[in-house]
Amino acid sequence: MRSASVTADTLHGRANGSPGSRFFLMNPARTLPEARSTMSAEDCPAVLFVDEWLLVVDKPAGLLSVPAGGEGRQDCLAARIQARWADARIVHRLDAATSGLVLFARGAEMLRRMSLAFEQRIVGKQYVAVVHGHPAQDSGEIDLALAEDAANRPRQVVDPLRGRRALTRYRVLDRQGHDADAISRLELKPVTGRAHQLRVHLRSLGHPILGDALYAPPESAARFARMHLHATRIAFMHPHTRVPMLFDSPAPF
Repeated sequence: MRSASVTADTLHGRANGSPGSRFFLMNPARTLPEARSTMSAEDCPAVLFVDEWLLVVDKPAGLLSVPAGGEGRQDCLAARIQARWADARIVHRLDAATSGLVLFARGAEMLRRMSLAFEQRIVGKQYVAVVHGHPAQDSGEIDLALAEDAANRPRQVVDPLRGRRALTRYRVLDRQGHDADAISRLELKPVTGRAHQLRVHLRSLGHPILGDALYAPPESAARFARMHLHATRIAFMHPHTRVPMLFDSPAPF
């Protein structure tokens, strides 16, 4: 299998070009499948797991993770979950256009513990994306620092001078099509968690995500109804029971 590593040096000179969800745990106590039945699908995303300390939720594409500024941008995943579980606090975020698994902590102490686990990079995250083109290598790393594009917010840019280190590991799962119709399905494992990290890294590799309105060519967003990026897996140690937990959500594309 071919592999590669993309860094700022190697990038220089390149054009900038739900159903089926599952989880595994040793002691599946306090799972509440009836939680879904009391809410409409429109109001509450699928809740894969809930106990006294945590919730794992499958966010649909197009829904904000947290409220944003501006009229009509208060509806979000956090608000919908807190409408039923008032003590739920979102631990990490997905872009509005990204679907998939999001972890909530119940109460300030659980939020502190799980936030620390993310900071220490002991929470495993995995994504699936479909991108334009065929990567030259079957697997590799993209190690490119990212910074905010102040003139074009919320866009991010590769910036080795003022950017924060960002590292993504990828593996090609499938290749289809040819020439302008070539696409590839990738497995992505972000080691760091920078804003728009996967989206910018894949664009920098020369393979933007299908339907990405910020980083793919305009015709891509016009052709595809949604961005093809899904948070498909999350794994962590339960902060209270100390039981290893792993949740899967198949990509809906």
